[in-house]
Amino acid sequence: MNDIIYMPVKCICGENALLNNSGFLAKLGKKCLILTGGSGAVKSGALSDAETALNNEKIGYSIYNKIGENPLISACREAGEAARNSDADFILGIGGGSVQDAAKAVAIYASNPDLSAIDIYKREYKNPPLPVALVGTTAGTGSEVTAVAVLTNDETGVKKSISGDDCYAKIAFCDPKYTCSLPYASTVSTALDAFAHAVEGFFTTKCNGTVELWAEKCIPMIYEGLKELSESENISLNLREKLYYGSVYAGLVINTCGTAFPHPLGYVLTENYGIPHGTACATFFTPYIDRCAEFAPEKMKKFISLTDEAETVKAVISSLTDLRGVTIGEENAKKYALRWQDVIPRNFAASPGGLTQEEAAGILSLI
Repeated sequence: MNDIIYMPVKCICGENALLNNSGFLAKLGKKCLILTGGSGAVKSGALSDAETALNNEKIGYSIYNKIGENPLISACREAGEAARNSDADFILGIGGGSVQDAAKAVAIYASNPDLSAIDIYKREYKNPPLPVALVGTTAGTGSEVTAVAVLTNDETGVKKSISGDDCYAKIAFCDPKYTCSLPYASTVSTALDAFAHAVEGFFTTKCNGTVELWAEKCIPMIYEGLKELSESENISLNLREKLYYGSVYAGLVINTCGTAFPHPLGYVLTENYGIPHGTACATFFTPYIDRCAEFAPEKMKKFISLTDEAETVKAVISSLTDLRGVTIGEENAKKYALRWQDVIPRNFAASPGGLTQEEAAGILSLI
């Protein structure tokens, strides 16, 4: 059994995790740049709590609030410049996966003024990133605990990830209450993303030992939450907690195992049709789980024991996946699949049975 785990993030979980543990921020420096999106940090109450925590520790701060969904490398570089101009010692990212991923990139740009926006993908720079602290406001990506940031190239509109030990946050404050302001549709999409992480990671060959325990912990948590969401739009605090902590466990899974083919195929739907990331990945749940049944039958038995019969799980996921009438078809599918002509994603190889460019095009054409 191979069981290699590296998890350097200090995770502080529970009610008022940020307010009650502000002293950890003081260890990162005297000034920070708060990174947020448009309104989520405000509506959730997380920004107010962060300002209180920073003031309590006499930490100066400025705010950059221009990070959008699928964060652009240009915005991250601009925020990095803002961090330098304000003499920030660390970055405090408050938001969902987009903001948290962006915070990791901003920390790199902040300490490397000569790095062009596009050059971040080369992963070559002189100075280590600024420390990063994260506060999650959605229950989806698990970015709090991963060494990955998915960024969008302005020029091409293509999403591409960076990863490495220098992309880990120093601290993650994990408080489910900040997800309570999330609308139903966004709650569904982020929960679908977390489920994709848990399930895709579970079926990779890297999922064993401790990581497998995390997967077995979060798969039923998130699935039960998705069933509740499929039955009612009323979201209790208990459900919020289940989904949020499930997403963090799922983040621990993909941090070691990575994701499988639904993720790169999902990028096609997000980039070209504006489908939210979680929904886009979940769109390919059925073909993925069918391949898992064929190529990983023993794991499939375990998966069923953690959830329901495969057809029932497929029905639940399908009922929550809204593609807004999107149709791809065979011709467009072949065009989109050209992105994998020269470089086959690791996600394809990690999938049970593997996946070729032609098979990817075939799956896309069914939409």
